[in-house]
Amino acid sequence: MKIKVGDNVKIIAGKDKGKTGTVIKTLKKVDKVIVEGINIVKKHQKPTNNNDKGGIIEMSAPIHVSNVVKTDEKTTKKSSKKEEKPKKEAKKEE
Repeated sequence: MKIKVGDNVKIIAGKDKGKTGTVIKTLKKVDKVIVEGINIVKKHQKPTNNNDKGGIIEMSAPIHVSNVVKTDEKTTKKSSKKEEKPKKEAKKEE
């Protein structure tokens, strides 16, 4: 897996397509990564000794590595600018 913890990635597929974030954790055996603020799910948690109230908590769920691409500041600046092609002018018949 070429994506490591701390890398900036862009989501290319799924409900969060187009968003960017930082990798928090990698799950190498299942080829998934957890990205900060991406793929947020609500988990219903029972009260435990650590959490007396329980309730619904929001957490980042893993996303498959094939759905993310590594980004750099240099490449994002270049790719954000679209090159405009000159339009061909129609020939005028006289």
